[in-house]
Amino acid sequence: MFCSRCGTSLVEGTTFCTNCGAPVGSAAPIAAVNAPAGGPVGSPMGAPVAAYAPGGAIAPPMGAVPMNYAPMVPYAGFWLRAVAYLLDALIVGIVTVPIIIGLAVVTGLSAAVGAMGSNSQNDPAAVLATAGFVMFLCLLIVIMLGGLWLYYALLESSNWQGTVGKKALGLIVTDLDGRRVSFARATGRFFSRLITGLVPLMIGYILAGITAKKQALHDMIAGTLVLRKS
Repeated sequence: MFCSRCGTSLVEGTTFCTNCGAPVGSAAPIAAVNAPAGGPVGSPMGAPVAAYAPGGAIAPPMGAVPMNYAPMVPYAGFWLRAVAYLLDALIVGIVTVPIIIGLAVVTGLSAAVGAMGSNSQNDPAAVLATAGFVMFLCLLIVIMLGGLWLYYALLESSNWQGTVGKKALGLIVTDLDGRRVSFARATGRFFSRLITGLVPLMIGYILAGITAKKQALHDMIAGTLVLRKS
C-alpha cells in the first residue's frame, strides 16, 4: 500500500500518509520532480519519469524528493482541540444535568441535606441522611466517569474516529501510523487524561500546542495523534 501523493509505503488501514499528510486513496496526480517544465511527464528517453502509484495516481520516483523536504502532516493544534473539548463538555452537560437531577430525587438528596443539619449526632434520621448523601456522591461519580469513558472511547474507536466536538471541527484520533484506534487504545487514552489533569498549570494539555506532533500528555502515553481531515 503506497501513498498516492509521495509514494511512501504505508501500513494497511492507514487513514493519512505519515510522510506528507495526504488522505489515503486520494487520486490527485503529482508531476515528477525534476521533470522538464511545460513538457509531459515522462515521454522522452532519459527524462525523469513518474512512477505510477496504486489507484492510477502519479507519484515521484524513489530519490526524487528533495533533501530539505518537510512532511506536512495535518496535526490538530491546541486551540482547535480546546474548542472541540468545549463542544463536547456542552453536549455532555446537556445530557448529564437531567440525570443528576433525577438521581438527586431518587436518593432523596434534599431531605438528606436537611437531616444532616440536625444537631443530634445520634439521630437515626441524620445517620440515614448521611448514608443517602454518600450513596448519591458514589453513584454520581460512577455514572459520570462511566458515561464519559463510553462517550470518548466508543466514538474515538468508531468510524467517526472522534467525539461529536471533534467531528464538528473535522478532527480525528489515530494511532501513530494514522490508523483508526481500537477501543482498548481509546480507553487508555481516556484514562490517561486523568494523569494529564494532575499536571500543574495545565501543562499536560498545553503540550498539544508546542510538541512536534501536537500531542498532549495523554496522547504520548496512549500513542495517539489528533489530525485535521483535509
